[in-house]
Amino acid sequence: MIKPSLLCKHIRRPQKRASLALATALCLSAAPVYAAPAAPPAAPHADAPKTVPKEFTGAAALLPDDAITHHTDTFAGHKISYTAHTGTLVLRDDAGKPTARIFYVAYTQDGADPAKRPVSFFFNGGPGGATAYLHLGAAGPTALTFPAGNPTDGANARLAINPDSWLPDTDMVFIDAPGTGWSTPTDPKTADKTFYGVKQDAKAFAKTIQLWANTNGRLTSPRYLVGESYGGIRSIEVAEALAQQQNLMVNGIIMISPALDMGLLDTSNSILASALTLPSFEAAKLAMQHKLAPETAVHQLDEAYHYALGPYLSTLANTPPTGDAARDFYEDVAKHTGLPEEVITKERGQPQPMAHDVRSRDGRLYTLYDATVSIADPFPEGVDNGDSPDPTLSGFGRAYGSAFEQYASKTLNYRTDLSYELLSMKVNAAWDFRGDGEPMAHQIPVLRRLLALNPTLRIFIANGYYDLACPFASARWVAEHIPVGRNRIGLHTYPGGHMLYTRPDSRAALARDVKAFLAP
Repeated sequence: MIKPSLLCKHIRRPQKRASLALATALCLSAAPVYAAPAAPPAAPHADAPKTVPKEFTGAAALLPDDAITHHTDTFAGHKISYTAHTGTLVLRDDAGKPTARIFYVAYTQDGADPAKRPVSFFFNGGPGGATAYLHLGAAGPTALTFPAGNPTDGANARLAINPDSWLPDTDMVFIDAPGTGWSTPTDPKTADKTFYGVKQDAKAFAKTIQLWANTNGRLTSPRYLVGESYGGIRSIEVAEALAQQQNLMVNGIIMISPALDMGLLDTSNSILASALTLPSFEAAKLAMQHKLAPETAVHQLDEAYHYALGPYLSTLANTPPTGDAARDFYEDVAKHTGLPEEVITKERGQPQPMAHDVRSRDGRLYTLYDATVSIADPFPEGVDNGDSPDPTLSGFGRAYGSAFEQYASKTLNYRTDLSYELLSMKVNAAWDFRGDGEPMAHQIPVLRRLLALNPTLRIFIANGYYDLACPFASARWVAEHIPVGRNRIGLHTYPGGHMLYTRPDSRAALARDVKAFLAP
């Protein structure tokens, strides 16, 4: 059976590999381990070329020179003149040999004081996802908007000025991870070992950020990291790498629909992960019944959270019920989730979000990324999940790739024959989840260290109510169990799913909350 990676922005991977790795990881202590890995990757180095170096060959040579354009637009009543710099930074190994050209787009407000003007560095997740989602979905000066009343119609999505851009409040640098977007490793044969892993990835991003900041005179600017999905894990690791390898400490981290720990997403092996998913099922049910009102949502979600971690989790953890007790339990779970009781019974009270019989109801197929959004089920008779597409990843979400190519060419004056790699299955399949001496890296201990070592570090976490991939309850549970800096972690929930910004009202609310977070 094929199942998605247990990271956000899921890409399908063999179940056995993911399950075995996660099962092993869940047996480990949460305490940090400092032993060095058997074969540590070489730390990449970087420089900032203005033109394409002659030393590049293959795909890396097809990326053009940097492009600089100037713009004046109005965002939420603020008229702003800004410069867009679109180009690449070169990562090098210890011998000075180039290892990758890292694609980025930087937006900087003209005439602003660099010592006071914040700069935010954006990346998405996957692993294997490019940054076009956050760029054109949430924060950039231009947004991709889907037809009103038809959020799954990617064919008719259109680009327009983003009234909720974060540009009035921060300069922005959008960075594609190696192997995604237009970030191109120079040697595909060694890219796996050099870039495609938790620690390698963090080192590459940290060096890229240091290089950009140093080249542009922004080493004293307030610095923020913004990550979506696996970008939650990435933001924690990058903050650590920035401090320890580049001597740069960040002022804040903004996480949108973040994965914070792999074990908390593994519903097939963890009853806690199943419990943390249940409130998102319940929120989606209430929304589709028109019973999730803005004035009552906080209370309703709180009740769902405590049911999930109380009666529901204790039942799963105890001896499995039988007979009448089992029927009562399954009936109760069906009532809370809105799923058919026969499905809950077959799933033994622990519905798997990716299972076809969980996602398919009344001829409609619901997406893992927003449990209220569906398409016509192409296989209503029931099939292996490998044949059942996700409406977000395989459907309307793909529109971000072609939209970004159009935007880069027409607005940013950046043109290349290379296709924009929106979601790379190759990167995802090759990803090394190991930590320093650990079979799987754990980011929560790292986050605790960051909060302790940097007493002014602030964390902003945004979640959509209906996200089954990275449920809002997992972020709440992590925040509640961190003993240091809890008062510096802000939790924000919005109507919507994983890509909550596809809903204009939620995108606007997110922008307002981020504005308050970034205010001095």
